[in-house]
Amino acid sequence: MDVSSIIAFDFMQQGGILMWPILLCSIIGLGIAIERFIALRRASIDTQEFMDTMRQVLRQHRMQEAIEICDKTDAPVARILRAGVLKHDRPKEDIREAIQDAGNLEIPRLERYLSALATCANIAPLLGLLGTVSGMITAFAQIQNKRGQVNPSDLAEGIGNALVTTAFGLTVAIPMLVLYNYFTTRVDNMIIEMEISSSELVELLTQNQNSREI
Repeated sequence: MDVSSIIAFDFMQQGGILMWPILLCSIIGLGIAIERFIALRRASIDTQEFMDTMRQVLRQHRMQEAIEICDKTDAPVARILRAGVLKHDRPKEDIREAIQDAGNLEIPRLERYLSALATCANIAPLLGLLGTVSGMITAFAQIQNKRGQVNPSDLAEGIGNALVTTAFGLTVAIPMLVLYNYFTTRVDNMIIEMEISSSELVELLTQNQNSREI
Protein backbone atom coordinates (compact mmCIF):
# COMPACT_ATOMS: atom_id res chain seq x y z
CA MET A 1 0.00 0.00 0.00
CA ASP A 2 1.48 3.35 -1.04
CA VAL A 3 1.67 6.52 1.05
CA SER A 4 -1.33 8.19 -0.58
CA SER A 5 -3.54 5.18 0.15
CA ILE A 6 -2.46 5.16 3.77
CA ILE A 7 -3.19 8.88 4.12
CA ALA A 8 -6.61 8.47 2.50
CA PHE A 9 -7.45 5.55 4.80
CA ASP A 10 -6.37 7.51 7.88
CA PHE A 11 -8.48 10.43 6.71
CA MET A 12 -11.52 8.18 6.39
CA GLN A 13 -10.90 6.73 9.85
CA GLN A 14 -10.66 10.19 11.41
CA GLY A 15 -14.13 11.11 10.22
CA GLY A 16 -15.75 7.91 11.40
CA ILE A 17 -18.28 5.60 9.83
CA LEU A 18 -20.28 8.40 8.16
CA MET A 19 -17.34 9.10 5.86
CA TRP A 20 -18.18 5.96 3.89
CA PRO A 21 -21.72 6.99 2.88
CA ILE A 22 -20.31 10.36 1.81
CA LEU A 23 -17.68 8.56 -0.25
CA LEU A 24 -20.44 6.44 -1.81
CA CYS A 25 -22.34 9.63 -2.72
CA SER A 26 -19.23 10.97 -4.43
CA ILE A 27 -18.77 7.76 -6.46
CA ILE A 28 -22.43 7.69 -7.52
CA GLY A 29 -22.36 11.40 -8.39
CA LEU A 30 -19.19 11.00 -10.45
CA GLY A 31 -20.68 8.08 -12.35
CA ILE A 32 -23.86 10.03 -13.12
CA ALA A 33 -21.88 13.08 -14.22
CA ILE A 34 -19.80 11.04 -16.67
CA GLU A 35 -22.86 9.24 -18.05
CA ARG A 36 -24.87 12.47 -18.49
CA PHE A 37 -21.96 14.30 -20.10
CA ILE A 38 -21.60 11.54 -22.72
CA ALA A 39 -25.36 11.18 -23.25
CA LEU A 40 -26.05 14.91 -23.64
CA ARG A 41 -23.06 15.33 -25.91
CA ARG A 42 -24.44 12.63 -28.21
CA ALA A 43 -27.91 14.19 -28.09
CA SER A 44 -26.63 17.64 -29.04
CA ILE A 45 -26.66 18.68 -32.69
CA ASP A 46 -26.58 21.93 -34.61
CA THR A 47 -30.33 22.54 -34.45
CA GLN A 48 -30.17 25.56 -36.74
CA GLU A 49 -28.40 23.61 -39.48
CA PHE A 50 -30.76 20.67 -39.05
CA MET A 51 -33.82 22.92 -39.31
CA ASP A 52 -32.42 24.64 -42.40
CA THR A 53 -32.24 21.25 -44.11
CA MET A 54 -35.70 20.22 -42.92
CA ARG A 55 -37.19 23.56 -43.94
CA GLN A 56 -35.82 23.24 -47.46
CA VAL A 57 -37.09 19.68 -47.87
CA LEU A 58 -40.54 20.32 -46.42
CA ARG A 59 -41.14 23.38 -48.57
CA GLN A 60 -40.62 21.11 -51.57
CA HIS A 61 -43.14 18.62 -50.13
CA ARG A 62 -40.53 15.84 -49.98
CA MET A 63 -41.96 14.18 -46.88
CA GLN A 64 -40.24 10.83 -47.30
CA GLU A 65 -36.86 12.51 -47.57
CA ALA A 66 -37.63 14.52 -44.42
CA ILE A 67 -38.38 11.28 -42.56
CA GLU A 68 -35.13 9.76 -43.79
CA ILE A 69 -33.18 12.80 -42.63
CA CYS A 70 -34.73 12.43 -39.16
CA ASP A 71 -33.93 8.71 -39.13
CA LYS A 72 -30.28 9.41 -39.89
CA THR A 73 -30.01 12.05 -37.14
CA ASP A 74 -29.61 10.47 -33.71
CA ALA A 75 -30.98 13.32 -31.60
CA PRO A 76 -34.16 14.01 -29.60
CA VAL A 77 -35.20 16.93 -31.81
CA ALA A 78 -35.00 14.69 -34.91
CA ARG A 79 -37.15 11.99 -33.33
CA ILE A 80 -39.74 14.56 -32.25
CA LEU A 81 -39.92 16.15 -35.69
CA ARG A 82 -40.17 12.72 -37.30
CA ALA A 83 -43.32 12.05 -35.29
CA GLY A 84 -44.79 15.27 -36.63
CA VAL A 85 -43.80 14.64 -40.24
CA LEU A 86 -45.43 11.20 -40.13
CA LYS A 87 -48.71 13.03 -39.45
CA HIS A 88 -48.19 15.61 -42.22
CA ASP A 89 -51.52 14.79 -43.87
CA ARG A 90 -53.49 14.98 -40.64
CA PRO A 91 -55.11 18.02 -38.95
CA LYS A 92 -52.94 20.49 -37.08
CA GLU A 93 -54.15 19.21 -33.70
CA ASP A 94 -53.07 15.65 -34.56
CA ILE A 95 -49.63 16.86 -35.58
CA ARG A 96 -49.23 18.75 -32.32
CA GLU A 97 -50.39 15.74 -30.33
CA ALA A 98 -47.91 13.44 -32.08
CA ILE A 99 -45.08 15.88 -31.39
CA GLN A 100 -46.12 16.24 -27.76
CA ASP A 101 -46.25 12.47 -27.28
CA ALA A 102 -42.77 12.12 -28.74
CA GLY A 103 -41.52 14.94 -26.51
CA ASN A 104 -42.95 13.21 -23.47
CA LEU A 105 -40.68 10.27 -24.28
CA GLU A 106 -37.56 12.27 -25.05
CA ILE A 107 -37.53 14.75 -22.17
CA PRO A 108 -37.31 12.09 -19.41
CA ARG A 109 -34.34 10.59 -21.27
CA LEU A 110 -32.55 13.93 -21.18
CA GLU A 111 -33.33 14.35 -17.46
CA ARG A 112 -32.40 10.77 -16.54
CA TYR A 113 -30.45 10.43 -13.25
CA LEU A 114 -30.41 14.19 -12.62
CA SER A 115 -32.68 13.79 -9.60
CA ALA A 116 -30.26 11.19 -8.21
CA LEU A 117 -27.38 13.62 -8.73
CA ALA A 118 -29.30 16.33 -6.87
CA THR A 119 -30.06 13.86 -4.05
CA CYS A 120 -26.37 13.01 -3.65
CA ALA A 121 -25.48 16.71 -3.62
CA ASN A 122 -28.04 17.34 -0.86
CA ILE A 123 -27.28 14.27 1.23
CA ALA A 124 -23.48 14.60 1.35
CA PRO A 125 -23.31 17.80 3.49
CA LEU A 126 -26.13 16.54 5.72
CA LEU A 127 -24.19 13.35 6.41
CA GLY A 128 -21.14 15.48 7.15
CA LEU A 129 -23.13 17.62 9.56
CA LEU A 130 -24.52 14.51 11.22
CA GLY A 131 -20.98 13.24 11.73
CA THR A 132 -19.95 16.53 13.30
CA VAL A 133 -22.95 16.60 15.62
CA SER A 134 -22.26 13.01 16.62
CA GLY A 135 -18.65 13.89 17.38
CA MET A 136 -19.68 16.91 19.45
CA ILE A 137 -22.10 14.79 21.45
CA THR A 138 -19.28 12.36 22.17
CA ALA A 139 -16.99 15.22 23.24
CA PHE A 140 -19.58 16.66 25.64
CA ALA A 141 -20.24 13.20 27.01
CA GLN A 142 -16.54 12.97 27.82
CA ILE A 143 -16.73 16.28 29.67
CA GLN A 144 -19.66 15.00 31.66
CA ASN A 145 -17.93 11.72 32.50
CA LYS A 146 -14.88 13.58 33.80
CA ARG A 147 -17.08 16.08 35.63
CA GLY A 148 -15.56 18.95 33.70
CA GLN A 149 -11.99 18.11 34.66
CA VAL A 150 -10.66 17.95 31.11
CA ASN A 151 -7.91 19.72 29.26
CA PRO A 152 -8.59 21.41 25.91
CA SER A 153 -6.21 18.95 24.33
CA ASP A 154 -8.49 16.12 25.43
CA LEU A 155 -11.28 17.55 23.27
CA ALA A 156 -9.36 19.12 20.41
CA GLU A 157 -8.65 15.86 18.62
CA GLY A 158 -12.20 14.56 18.92
CA ILE A 159 -13.77 17.82 17.77
CA GLY A 160 -11.27 18.14 14.93
CA ASN A 161 -12.03 14.65 13.72
CA ALA A 162 -15.75 15.37 13.91
CA LEU A 163 -15.36 18.43 11.71
CA VAL A 164 -13.62 16.30 9.08
CA THR A 165 -16.98 14.82 8.07
CA THR A 166 -18.50 18.24 7.39
CA ALA A 167 -15.46 19.29 5.36
CA PHE A 168 -15.59 16.09 3.33
CA GLY A 169 -19.34 16.39 2.83
CA LEU A 170 -19.03 19.93 1.51
CA THR A 171 -16.09 18.95 -0.70
CA VAL A 172 -18.26 16.29 -2.31
CA ALA A 173 -21.50 18.32 -2.46
CA ILE A 174 -20.24 21.57 -4.00
CA PRO A 175 -18.90 20.10 -7.28
CA MET A 176 -21.97 17.89 -7.63
CA LEU A 177 -24.28 20.86 -7.17
CA VAL A 178 -22.36 22.76 -9.85
CA LEU A 179 -22.63 19.78 -12.19
CA TYR A 180 -26.35 19.40 -11.48
CA ASN A 181 -26.99 23.05 -12.35
CA TYR A 182 -24.86 22.71 -15.49
CA PHE A 183 -26.73 19.64 -16.73
CA THR A 184 -30.12 21.13 -15.83
CA THR A 185 -29.35 24.30 -17.77
CA ARG A 186 -28.13 22.30 -20.74
CA VAL A 187 -31.26 20.15 -20.76
CA ASP A 188 -33.51 23.22 -20.46
CA ASN A 189 -31.79 24.80 -23.46
CA MET A 190 -32.26 21.63 -25.49
CA ILE A 191 -35.96 21.51 -24.55
CA ILE A 192 -36.39 25.13 -25.64
CA GLU A 193 -34.75 24.33 -28.99
CA MET A 194 -37.08 21.35 -29.42
CA GLU A 195 -40.14 23.47 -28.68
CA ILE A 196 -39.10 26.15 -31.17
CA SER A 197 -38.32 23.56 -33.85
CA SER A 198 -41.61 21.74 -33.21
CA SER A 199 -43.64 24.94 -33.53
CA GLU A 200 -41.89 25.77 -36.80
CA LEU A 201 -42.55 22.26 -38.10
CA VAL A 202 -46.26 22.52 -37.35
CA GLU A 203 -46.46 25.79 -39.26
CA LEU A 204 -44.56 24.36 -42.22
CA LEU A 205 -46.79 21.30 -42.41
CA THR A 206 -49.90 23.44 -42.06
CA GLN A 207 -48.73 25.70 -44.88
CA ASN A 208 -48.12 22.64 -47.04
CA GLN A 209 -51.67 21.43 -46.41
CA ASN A 210 -53.11 24.82 -47.29
CA SER A 211 -51.07 25.06 -50.48
CA ARG A 212 -52.27 21.63 -51.61
CA GLU A 213 -55.89 22.59 -50.98
CA ILE A 214 -55.48 25.71 -53.07
